[in-house]
Amino acid sequence: MTHETSQHYIGIMSGTSLDGVDAVLADFSKLKPVLLAHQHLDFDPKLRAELLALNRCIDNELERAALAANQLVQRYAQAVQALLVQSGKPATEIAAIGCHGQTVRHRPELGFTLQLNNAALLAELSGVAVVADFRSRDIAAGGQGAPLVPAFHAALFQHPSIHRVIVNIGGIANLTNLPSNGNINGFDCGPGNMLLDAWCMTHRGTAYDAEGAWAASGEVIPSLLDACLQEPYFQQPPPKSTGRDLFNMAWLQRYLLTEYAPQDVQATLLKLTVHSIEQAIQGNCAGAQEIYVCGGGARNNALMNSLRHAYAKTATPVALTDALGVAAEQVEALAFAWLARQAVRREAGNLPAVTGARHACILGAIYPAQPR
Repeated sequence: MTHETSQHYIGIMSGTSLDGVDAVLADFSKLKPVLLAHQHLDFDPKLRAELLALNRCIDNELERAALAANQLVQRYAQAVQALLVQSGKPATEIAAIGCHGQTVRHRPELGFTLQLNNAALLAELSGVAVVADFRSRDIAAGGQGAPLVPAFHAALFQHPSIHRVIVNIGGIANLTNLPSNGNINGFDCGPGNMLLDAWCMTHRGTAYDAEGAWAASGEVIPSLLDACLQEPYFQQPPPKSTGRDLFNMAWLQRYLLTEYAPQDVQATLLKLTVHSIEQAIQGNCAGAQEIYVCGGGARNNALMNSLRHAYAKTATPVALTDALGVAAEQVEALAFAWLARQAVRREAGNLPAVTGARHACILGAIYPAQPR
């Protein structure tokens, strides 16, 4: 089998939560993709700090961004090599790598989005074709360029008789509405782990609140929660997408008008994530029968307990995508493997009803593998 005939694809995702790289190798020759290998590589603190710094205007940012992209791709290449070793597959059996890159700016209202990446270097290091820059074509067609996973969610998780909602809780939370018949839609709900992680780093010096234990030790501050919920983004109708450009520590500081116990702020930020998801589902997914959660937030016990409690009154089950056959932390990387396959097959990867693009688009630029 050669890469020209292979149905083996790799997907790589490093999201706005900045927790590291998730990569999967999947076989798409069957009706449903079969996961062959998965790898997670943490970012070292120095790289994580630099990627976080590059989300705002800083000195010498063009050179620093290029150097950070090269460091990032070295981690991507390590993840690819680990997948090949784990699966026993040679590079020649991989059709392509779908690599999203690291988002540092997302301004669709200004007509651009920016993901740090060096796809040419990744193709050179891995010996595999790389598909990258997935968002730009959708934005060129008048869309938001995000979220891109709903098309994959529909292909993998839609049920012929059950109305499902898939909620991805990464740095930003987004949802995909999958009615059994009817229009699929999806959008970014608001902050997922992003503010929780930032507040935890500021006050505890750790990258995240393990299992939400710190948030669970605090009490929600109603006045702070109400103030945060006045953010116009939450009332904005879809299509819409967001990121660190809006939801960051400067945004939060606008609402911290008095001294609060840090753990109470953490509890409030967790409730903000849950409430914005609940509000998004209530306003846009009427009749939902099942809710499935993926992304890093799915492993936050306090967050999941709060989300389940919110739906206990309607007896709507809230479960992880693990129950549908894909581990919560693998869904996004698998989505980019699927998007790479769509690009190679010259098939659309976006849903105009989700992103607001004028038409369906083939997403991504392809960097071929060089013969060896």
